[in-house]
Amino acid sequence: MKDLKVGLIGYGFMGRTHSNAYQKVNHFFDVPFRPVLKTVCGLVEAEAKAFARQWGYQSWVTDWKKVIEDPEIDLVDICLPNFMHAQVAMAAAKAGKAILCEKPLALNSQQGQEMVDAVEKAKVANLVSFNYRRVPAVTLMKRLIDEGKLGKIFHYRANFLQDWTISADVPQGGMATWRLDVKAAGSGVTGDLLAHCIDTAIWHNGSIDTVCAMTETFVKERKHAETGKMEPVGIDDACTFFCRFGNGSLGNFESTRYARGHKALYTCEINGEHASIRWDLHDLHRLEWFDHRDEGRLRGWRSIHVTDHGGGHPYMDKWWVPGLQIGYAESFVHQLAEFLTAMDKGESCGPTFRDALVTQKVCDAVLLSAKEKRWVDVK
Repeated sequence: MKDLKVGLIGYGFMGRTHSNAYQKVNHFFDVPFRPVLKTVCGLVEAEAKAFARQWGYQSWVTDWKKVIEDPEIDLVDICLPNFMHAQVAMAAAKAGKAILCEKPLALNSQQGQEMVDAVEKAKVANLVSFNYRRVPAVTLMKRLIDEGKLGKIFHYRANFLQDWTISADVPQGGMATWRLDVKAAGSGVTGDLLAHCIDTAIWHNGSIDTVCAMTETFVKERKHAETGKMEPVGIDDACTFFCRFGNGSLGNFESTRYARGHKALYTCEINGEHASIRWDLHDLHRLEWFDHRDEGRLRGWRSIHVTDHGGGHPYMDKWWVPGLQIGYAESFVHQLAEFLTAMDKGESCGPTFRDALVTQKVCDAVLLSAKEKRWVDVK
């Protein structure tokens, strides 16, 4: 087994989930690399030092360029605000490093294209962390669709609801609330939450060709955490859009941070000619399934507990005994296991930067549609 020395840039929420995956992957998956936590980079030295000691990184720095320049580091992991993804990723590609980047890919598709060009020119392994693809139930959905068990697809609907920004006292900007600052985030719920829904939908159901959207910013001004001044809010607090997929099916997507009582409700449902299937992040180990071909007296929605072994339920044979479930954190372990295996074979592992660029283009089309109040083709 070969060592893979990791440089993590960013030590927030995503930095913790990724670090947890590095620590766990070899305990549960037979992968060709052993992640070595070499360096963590963060703005505040005391916090970077504390993070390094807690998670087992050998060193810490406050300048991301030092991570890129370190010849020992093999993989650069980008867990930074969106506006920094491009410059760090392109520098890492130029240095010949493999790259794992948090979603969304970039601030916009133009910037995303530059990132794609950089990694493809350098021929470095690259992955964007749309981790919900690796939730076993969501992966099983993909398999059932690809096997044709739903038949022709008619509808795809998804929503992602939160409620953490309802108070006008929540600031924008800074290390904790950069997602509310348009300069740092690029967009609001569209790039943060709907990007997950869009990536999963394209993976499940193929290309999104045209969209019609509306957005709303409910709190028009917020105090900026860095300046202390009241400033206009430029991100979308809520977004709803309709779309047409390339296969002729219709899509309905909704996301908001103003759904009181919902902390992270991500659901998706697919209706096909023969069957329907739906999933809920709050009950992430279960799939609900309806098959019209069942005998009439037995026909109805059933709940599938996705914990079985034998290959039928993705990833689960690597964990505990059937019937015992896993959770959100394990999706990052699955993602990493797939990435490391593909790297060793010289193969790509989706979603690549190019895959994520497709999602970025849909997000851009959604925002343009909402701004101009018209249908927009995804280009």
